[in-house]
Amino acid sequence: MEGGRRKRSAAEAAALLERLRVDAGVLVRRFDLSLRSLDAELPRVRRRYGVCYSDGSIRIRLRHASTGQPLKYSSLVNTLCHELAHLRHFNHGPRFRAFYERILEFARAEGIYRPGLAFDPDLEPGWETPVEVPHPMRAASVAKRRRGAADRAASKPVQLGLFG
Repeated sequence: MEGGRRKRSAAEAAALLERLRVDAGVLVRRFDLSLRSLDAELPRVRRRYGVCYSDGSIRIRLRHASTGQPLKYSSLVNTLCHELAHLRHFNHGPRFRAFYERILEFARAEGIYRPGLAFDPDLEPGWETPVEVPHPMRAASVAKRRRGAADRAASKPVQLGLFG
């Protein structure tokens, strides 16, 4: 039983990675990027969802670090777009963020990035099933922005007057 599960898991990972490579090809051509390789992150890496190296190689984690469950395909595409943006801007500055958003919006328009849907290799290629799980990177980012906004609001002086 365990061996069969491992074979299925390896087959699922291979199908997922192949689909990511095809979608990455569309994005790379559209934005004229130089992607050397796209591979699955090593299972022992638990601190990041993806990494882009200066040689143009990208690695993306396919499974959740703590549960071991496959990540949603939309989460993987989101991470892919983030790492592809690093091929042009090797930082997290404003130009990087703007470029990342452009890639993500193009991926959404092309049907590559579809938040709320998960990849199911047992279904026909291209079919997906709905899942209501937020993207882990996006959820952390939103929570961080909310904390920052609350901190800024708390530190601003309150002005009382006739007009608010």
